[in-house]
Amino acid sequence: MRVFVAGASGAIGRPLVQQLVVAGHEVTGMTRREENAAELREAGADAVVCDVFDAEALREAVVAARPETVVHMLTALPPRFGPRTDLEPTNRIRIEGTRSLVAAARAAGARRMVAESVSFFYAHEGGWVKDEEDPLDLGAPGKVGQAVAAVTDLERQVLDADGLEGVVLRFGWFYGPGTYIGPDGSQVEEVRKRRYPIVGEGDATFSFIHIDDAAGAVVAALDHGAPGIYNVTDDEPAPMREWLPAFAELLGAKPPRRLPPWLVRLAVGKGVARSAVGTRGASNEKAKRELGWQPAHPSWRQGFPELFGT
Repeated sequence: MRVFVAGASGAIGRPLVQQLVVAGHEVTGMTRREENAAELREAGADAVVCDVFDAEALREAVVAARPETVVHMLTALPPRFGPRTDLEPTNRIRIEGTRSLVAAARAAGARRMVAESVSFFYAHEGGWVKDEEDPLDLGAPGKVGQAVAAVTDLERQVLDADGLEGVVLRFGWFYGPGTYIGPDGSQVEEVRKRRYPIVGEGDATFSFIHIDDAAGAVVAALDHGAPGIYNVTDDEPAPMREWLPAFAELLGAKPPRRLPPWLVRLAVGKGVARSAVGTRGASNEKAKRELGWQPAHPSWRQGFPELFGT
């Protein structure tokens, strides 16, 4: 299959391109930098240097590649991630960039689009593990609310695009090489320095996914599953009070501090503090059932030690 990958040099783009090439697909990877293009060519893909906000150049690049499927893995997150991270560049990509990429895919006659979303923006109500029918947290305040709105806009554009089979993959929290929870990741450093606290009772529930398993789900979604939304996570959502102390111990760090929500709210704002106590996990049952996909790392309990060498 001919596949066009936008965001081919990102954390998920790199392993995705490798898996696509190994699976025998004809891959064109898009990146903004020539040095990344050289890496893509070494991996066995064609490469194009293009900015998603240059709509005409993007259209020409996608049309020239003649893809059957366009994969949208574009974000603009900084090297370090934390409560003060500026999400606006990624919000813009998810709204404006998606609009241009959908138009380019349609102009190229692509059959399907597979797009990256996130599984940790479900509404803070009801149970602690959500499926794809549950509502998103559209009432979130501040920059969290803006990020939820951008994700919602992306999903709507992909799912409603005329002539395209839209598939949205709501990924869990990435871990693995090149991610924030990787050997050189900023969140690992924060845990080691005890700057990643448990907030309140630690009920906030996280669903993780190894970056290689996330890439595998994209490969599966090329020709499996009806158009729609799929949570792509591991099998074991875990509350913060459970996974964070275990992770700190794995790293040889001191136990994480505990902070009251009111203090976090004063320090970093209402939206982030609200997420720190109310984030929901996600069920991957639909993705396993309908995409024919299984995570090779079924739980962070195995994946974290494998990654960090213990």
